[in-house]
Order: sequence, then structure tokens, then C-alpha cells
Amino acid sequence: MNPTKAAYPCTLTIAGSDSGGGAGIQADLKTFAAQGVYGASVITALTAQNTVGVRVIHTIPCDIIAAQIDAVLEDLPIGAIKIGMLSSAEVIRVVACHLRAHAPRPLVLDPVMVAKSGDPLLRADAISALTEELLPMATILTPNLPEAACLLGQTTRIDDVESAACALLAFGPSAVLLKGGHAESAEVTDTLALQDGTTLTLRHPRLDTPNTHGTGCSLSSAIAAGLAKGLPLPHAVENAITWLQGAIANAWPLGSGHGPVHHFWQLWPPAGDR
Repeated sequence: MNPTKAAYPCTLTIAGSDSGGGAGIQADLKTFAAQGVYGASVITALTAQNTVGVRVIHTIPCDIIAAQIDAVLEDLPIGAIKIGMLSSAEVIRVVACHLRAHAPRPLVLDPVMVAKSGDPLLRADAISALTEELLPMATILTPNLPEAACLLGQTTRIDDVESAACALLAFGPSAVLLKGGHAESAEVTDTLALQDGTTLTLRHPRLDTPNTHGTGCSLSSAIAAGLAKGLPLPHAVENAITWLQGAIANAWPLGSGHGPVHHFWQLWPPAGDR
């Protein structure tokens, strides 16, 4: 690694590419830039998608994924890593193996399973690889309610959110942020559970908008950016949620499906205000 101190914190995203620009690698890099950190990337899959749905998924060969990880971590002073879409068990194992070969960094794991359109992004046979290989390495796991149910092997919706978050801690992550956006309530409740037994409840207003494409990717990337800056985990989570609320509230309609959030809402005015 280059011993020269970075001018600003560096982060790495390991995820799939979204050709529509609202989620995946594109959302992660926009989030890093909005948070004032440098972003590097490892692309695990190419998707042909837009705000309406996912048309095609092409998984990158495992040797290319491995080479990307090694190239970045051998040279750049990465302060935190975010992991998103890993489409297969083989990809999960390669990512885990090559991350173990390098010095550990804070790791934010977003278990991307289904796109906003409802299209599957993770093969069913890859779930066990995810829980065995990557969850024990995670500083924080950031599932939504359907993803949490899938990881826990449940076929029904989660009713006891705090118990579910604590159950996910048994897989080994240092913390779990169980996102409540899929619940039916006027207020969104996110639950942060830590291995020391601490549980924090984070509530914020539910925003009535279709512009929510890439919210999970963007939130996990914002948490990674905060950790790269040296923020304590709860502070990084709270900052990320507050920023994402602004990104959703200030988004403008784009496309005919679920539009993206406005990553640069603090820098660019909404389209109607220009």
C-alpha cells in the first residue's frame, strides 16, 4: 500500500452495475462523492436495467473479481468497504477469500437479494454461502425486512423486529441495522442491534414518493463513508439515515418506474428549482 496519507478518506464498493444509474455501483460512487470520500469499485455483475426492471444479469468471471479486489487493496488506503450485489455462491466465496487475504477494514454488508422492481438479484442457493462466508466478517449487516426473513429461513413476514435483528447477530456480524421501510406504518422504524446487547431504535417519517430506487445501496454506502471517516458506528448510521431522508425528499421524477434518489441534494437544487 502507498504509505502517502490520503487527502481524504477512501472507500471501496464491491457490487453490481446498474445501467440506469440509480442503484448498485453507480449509486455507491455517487454516495461516496456526496459524503466527501474517494470511491473505488469492484464490479461483480453487469445488469441491463432501468427504473422499471432488470432485463439481463451478467456475472463477472470470478478471476476478474478477485483481480479487482487485489488491485485496489494492494494500492489504495481503503478505510471501509461496502458489499452489495453478489449474484452467486461462487462470487461470494471468492470475495470472502480475497478480503481475508488483506488487512481487515470496516465492512458494511448489504445483502442485496431483490431489485426495487421485484426482480431477483441473488440465486437461492447462494444464501447459505452468504451467511457462512461474509456475515461473520461484517462490521454491520443492513437487511430490509424481506431480506432478514430470507436470511433467517422464514417464509412469513417479521413481526418482532428487535428479536429478528438479534437473531441475525448470531451469524457473526458486529452489528445489524434492520431497516423498516417495508413495514406498513406512517413512520419508518429502523433497529440497530450490537453484539454487546445494545439496541437502538431509529424513527423517521415515511415519505410518500416513488423515487426510492437505490435506497438500500445508498444507505449502506453512506454508512461505509462514515466509518471511513472514523465515525463511531451508531453515529455513522444516524448520519446516513438523515442524509438519505434528504436524498429521497429532494428526488425528482425520472423514468416511468421507481426513480432514483437525489444523491447530491445538498449540492444541487431539485430540478424544478433550477
